[in-house]
Amino acid sequence: MRETITVPVTTSTRYWSAIREAIRGSQRDFTEGSLGRAIVLLAIPMVLEMVMESLFAIVDVFWVAHLGADAIATVGLAESILMLAVCVAMGFSMSITAMVARRIGEKDPDGAATAAVQGLAAGIVAAAAMSIAGAAFAPRLLAAMGASPELIATGHSYTAIVLGGSMSVVLLYVNNAVFRGAGDAAIAMRVLWVSNLINLILDPCFIFGLGPLPKLGVTGAAVSTTIGRSIGVIFQFWILYQGSGRVKILARHLRLNTEIMLRLLRVSISGMFQYGISQISWIALVRMVSTFGSVAVAGYTVAIRIIIFAILPSWGFASAAATLVGQNLGAQKPDRAERSVWLTGFYNMLFLGAVAVVFIIVPEPIIRLFTNDPAVVPFGVDCLRIISYGNLAYAYGMVMVQSFNGAGDTLTPTIVNLFGYWLFQIPVAYALSFHTSLGSKGVFAAIPIAETAIAVVSIMLFRKGRWKLKRI
Repeated sequence: MRETITVPVTTSTRYWSAIREAIRGSQRDFTEGSLGRAIVLLAIPMVLEMVMESLFAIVDVFWVAHLGADAIATVGLAESILMLAVCVAMGFSMSITAMVARRIGEKDPDGAATAAVQGLAAGIVAAAAMSIAGAAFAPRLLAAMGASPELIATGHSYTAIVLGGSMSVVLLYVNNAVFRGAGDAAIAMRVLWVSNLINLILDPCFIFGLGPLPKLGVTGAAVSTTIGRSIGVIFQFWILYQGSGRVKILARHLRLNTEIMLRLLRVSISGMFQYGISQISWIALVRMVSTFGSVAVAGYTVAIRIIIFAILPSWGFASAAATLVGQNLGAQKPDRAERSVWLTGFYNMLFLGAVAVVFIIVPEPIIRLFTNDPAVVPFGVDCLRIISYGNLAYAYGMVMVQSFNGAGDTLTPTIVNLFGYWLFQIPVAYALSFHTSLGSKGVFAAIPIAETAIAVVSIMLFRKGRWKLKRI
């Protein structure tokens, strides 16, 4: 008789098995089975995707920091302006993720592909207009942000290329929103791997003129980043049309559907306004910091890039919650959708809490990885430490906001943002920085104060459960 040998499956074995499946790409139905495993399978590639997205800014700042405070400030101001294009991209992304996730939950892949096409069409039109305007008015936009004449002279080319390339930014977000809504988070992750690898290689080459490439200084960072993002977009289109994911765009889908387009635009416009509120608030904060000089903006820019690098993985958790909410509402499982949000928020809190401990205890060595300028470092240290006090609030707040968006309810977080940022954060920052002795520290302190208030209000509204009734 042949003896049967049973190999025990340990927790560690299951954990590593889940990681491998998440990175490889899972074809599981996320409306069934273990919620914890579903979160892991979605969150890991989404976290890695967000890490890759943040690397664009981190890599640019790392190399540009070798060119001085004005170069760093150029990147900070231009990226702040670019956030307006990201607002549009995020608005479309929110509606596309929600609509695609809902159709996938309803087991309607054709409906998901049709929704994706409408989002891409709208995104291309909007991005083209922004690219042309951004490239044409780059010097004026820098001046409006408080840049000195010297900074405008050296940084207008960088700004023109970054803003002129906003088409690639919008399409990168929109296409990845399709993949995330469908549950193909691993595909979105691979796209960012490709884009960042190209940017990582080209950045020092164009900035410092390595090999046969010209020495472009800070402008070289814009060239390499735009090339990397554009190749990523081409890769996305290839995946969508050759059909290796859950959403495959066929010839019959390539037509405008007025009804779906209008529904998508209604949700998108609210989403754009939602994200735009927060980004305009960030621009206002940068403008306040700029009154304390280029070194203050440089310190703020370095610290914010580091914080984005740490917090964007948390947006991976939040995006996982949005996908689970959309798909489970489509499958008529609202209670499962709600449980996924609370569990994801808890995981996110553990992660960001650990990040906060590091940033609060040892901020200076982290800042000095990017700059040793004795005038810049103190501003960066203050910014990094002060903002990190709000990490636990960010953890739950971002998950709640993305969960509303995943349900197609972009209006609720828009209203919360309006009060939280424009009517609270900006006045607090102004009062603390210009009417107390805190100076730039007042601007930094306003960020965790406002984010904590937004998180508390979002949790209260989420518990009411009206988002479960949203149709999209």
